[in-house]
Formats: sequence, structure tokens, C-alpha cells
Amino acid sequence: MVSSVSVGSVLDKELINKIKGIQFRARHLVSDSLAGEYQSTFRGRGMEFDEIREYILGDDVRSIDWNVTARMGHPYVKLFRDERELTVMFVVDISASSNFGTVAKFKNEISAEIAALLAYMALRNNDKVGLIVFSDRVEHYLPPKKGRGHVWTVIRDILTYPYHTATKQTDLNVPLKFLNRVLRRKAITFLISDFQGEGFDQQLKVSGHRHDLIAIAVTDPKEMELPNVGYIELEDAETGEFILLDTGNNRFLHDFKNRAHKNQKQQRDFFRSNGIDLIQINTGESYINPIIQFFRSRERRKARG
Repeated sequence: MVSSVSVGSVLDKELINKIKGIQFRARHLVSDSLAGEYQSTFRGRGMEFDEIREYILGDDVRSIDWNVTARMGHPYVKLFRDERELTVMFVVDISASSNFGTVAKFKNEISAEIAALLAYMALRNNDKVGLIVFSDRVEHYLPPKKGRGHVWTVIRDILTYPYHTATKQTDLNVPLKFLNRVLRRKAITFLISDFQGEGFDQQLKVSGHRHDLIAIAVTDPKEMELPNVGYIELEDAETGEFILLDTGNNRFLHDFKNRAHKNQKQQRDFFRSNGIDLIQINTGESYINPIIQFFRSRERRKARG
């Protein structure tokens, strides 16, 4: 059953402080320049011409009206009415593997911070923000809405969804089909997951054609390379299976690292070949630089196209 109401209504002080901290950090990071990156990436010029005025330092040079500029002897720009509001959806994985972390934060905490950052960018541009929380079913749906308080709800719902009631496994087909059903119009969709699962390639292709789909893959360093600490027993968070590993075996460590990097490359190749942008986030590093690089890469492609 899909929940469409707020979850986690009773919050302890520690969690409230955590949400406030994420909000504060997101607001701090969303400077004018970063908000401008969002706007130039996702919002083109409006379709309705409004007026012409003299060029002001900081105006987009692409909006210069060269005919008027030539007549007047100094730059003038064309102004357009804003485009209709955009809808930004966050589709966030809360299956068992997301509740894992070996550095400072769990993957689900990083997911909440990234969603908060991007949600504040959308808020600065007067766009609506919605949320789908999923495992191998849609656990929670928050319809798109505007407002600073709504961003609080998005962060809270990612962090406080009762993980013990969620199923352990991941099925990306389910939330993507749900997204296509509840949103008829094209939406900017950030799919935040560790992408541990199989059999979702076709649905990703379908959703990538229907929406502006951006995949954000969140990975913990220990999922890429294990430390040499002798024998360890690990539990697969999604299957519950226990396995004994000899991390003192250099051949095993080498093979583990190679497989992890091979899987990551295959992931990159899949998204690239299907025209879906991919932002790769490592919980042991800052997520700001990969997000900025994504915006700038999109802007360069937009300028060329």
C-alpha cells in the first residue's frame, strides 16, 4: 500500500537537529551561482517575448539582440516571460542496502542531503518538488508541491521512513512505472539509489524517454574495496545471506576490487548509451563537485545543441 501522507510525525530531538542541519547546509550551498547553474541547465528561455532593455553586467550574452545593439551602438538584450513551472521528482531507494555506511554517514543520509540541495535549487526557481520512496515496492509518495516547508517534509520523509516496515530488496521497475502513471507530463527526475539489483534496464530506458531522468548512484568506499582485516562475516542486506570472507587473501581483495570497478564501468556505459545522465557519489567524498560537474556538462551540451 502506497502512503501519501506524512510519515514519522513524532520526531526525536536528535533527528530534528539532523534535519535542521541538512536544511542549513543545503541553503548555505545554494548560492546565487549554484542556483544559476540549475536554472541554466533545466530552464531555457520562456516562449513569450516580454521586452528589450539595455544589457546589464551578468546578463546571458546569448540573449543579446544584435540588431538593436547595432542600431543603438551598445548592447541590448531580449527578455522573455518565465516558462511554466517545472516539476522535480526525487525517486529515492530506501531498501536495506541504503541503510549502510562505513565513513561518516549512511547512504540514505547522503541521499537526503543531495535531495535537499537539489530541492532548494528548485525552490529558488519556483518549481514544484515531489518524492517517491521505494524498495521493491512504492513505500511512500509525496505529490509535487512548492514551499520551504515542503522541502523539510521531503528531507524528513527520506530520513524517517520506518525502514523496519520496508522490504529489504530493490526493484527499480516498480517506482519508475508508478512515476509514469502518476505524472503524465515530463518531469525532471532524480533517481537516487545504489542500483544493487537486476532486470530494470528496459524500464530505465522507457522512463528516460518520458522524463528528464538523472541517475544518482550512491556508493560506500567499502563496496568498492575491502580492507585487509583477516576473516570477516558479512550479511547481504537485501537477501539476509551470510558469507565468510578472507580479506587477508590478496588475490581475493584484488578480484573484489576489479569486479566492483567493472560493474561501475558497465553502469556508466549503460546510462551513457541510453542518453541518461549519471552522477556517481562516493559517501567518503564531497558530493558537491560531482553535482557541479553534472550541471556544467549539461550546460556545455545545451550550448552545443
